[in-house]
Amino acid sequence: MGGVRRCYAEGMSSVRTLHWNGTDFPDELRSLPAGTYVVESVDSSSPLTSEEEAGLEAALASLRAGKGRTLEQVRQTIDVALRR
Repeated sequence: MGGVRRCYAEGMSSVRTLHWNGTDFPDELRSLPAGTYVVESVDSSSPLTSEEEAGLEAALASLRAGKGRTLEQVRQTIDVALRR
């Protein structure tokens, strides 16, 4: 069935890539927690380069260390930019 590759989508959500034979329930879906998911068929996906992966990991580590901005701060920045 193919393995799961780590990718990133808009909003920095973790995306799982799986290959489904159309019949059997993929094990990759069994490991997901309960919730609402969007499943989209794609012809192909391009993996991240090692530099892109490292950059995203560094950004996530920075956020986890408290060096990010709050949602309200981000919204204020966007609001100011859109008023221009």
